[in-house]
Amino acid sequence: MEVMVAKTAGFCFGVKRAVDQVYEEIQNGRPPICTLGPIIHNEEVVRDLEEKGVRVLKDEEDLKDLEDGTVIIRSHGVGKSIYERIRNQGLKLVDATCPFVKKIHRIVEEQNQQGRRVIIIGDQDHPEVEGIRGWGDERTLVVKNQKEIEELPDLRGEKLCIVSQTTFNYNKFKELVEKFSEKGYDIIVLNTICNATQERQVEAERIASQVEAMIVIGGKNSSNTRKLYEICRKECKNTYYIQTLGDFDPESVSSVRSVGITAGASTPKNIIEEVLTNVRAIK
Repeated sequence: MEVMVAKTAGFCFGVKRAVDQVYEEIQNGRPPICTLGPIIHNEEVVRDLEEKGVRVLKDEEDLKDLEDGTVIIRSHGVGKSIYERIRNQGLKLVDATCPFVKKIHRIVEEQNQQGRRVIIIGDQDHPEVEGIRGWGDERTLVVKNQKEIEELPDLRGEKLCIVSQTTFNYNKFKELVEKFSEKGYDIIVLNTICNATQERQVEAERIASQVEAMIVIGGKNSSNTRKLYEICRKECKNTYYIQTLGDFDPESVSSVRSVGITAGASTPKNIIEEVLTNVRAIK
């Protein structure tokens, strides 16, 4: 059996940086050490950190009750008001926000100051998008498909700035931008999908088009992994979404001659290697 593994599979720069910062705080930080939400969308990593004493704050209410210690802002980032709350409570702040996400925060704040309404293309319930929106104002909007664009009020006469969730599907982003352009709006478009996401999606699509079965590894709540699965599924009907080796059924690929493997940006290297080893062992 031929096995093709994506070179871009696994931790991206922003995720690795965030996880490393948490482990550094475990060694040197001011206890209790907390992350505002899971540091990344991977249950295995979060479980390991909890075993080492790191507490996950679920929301702002949990944060309000914290009287001392260290709060780590995860790679997805948060809104401006959260920074102010952490500082006002006298807590140690460690900012592990991905630099690519921080760039969007600056863009949104600057564009608002220049009088433009910001439109974020992405999933409004994703923590990254919630954080980006927290750098805008009451006019800031979020859309993720054509239907939601059609449901928007008439924005003619306004100046608009369009940005994207870093992990959004690039082809879908282009399609939605085109829909805004067709309406004749005054827009500037800033493609804020990170290069790592684009490269990962392009490579996954290429591999999926060349194999008989495709395995996508990543957390159940990982937006970028879910998008990889959707992209691969279009190219290869035998595409399987697994979180760990325990989800993998060897029988699902036992009769094929070629298998591709990719993984989301929050998937640790050891999980990818475990799956790879088991796929190669199939006779």
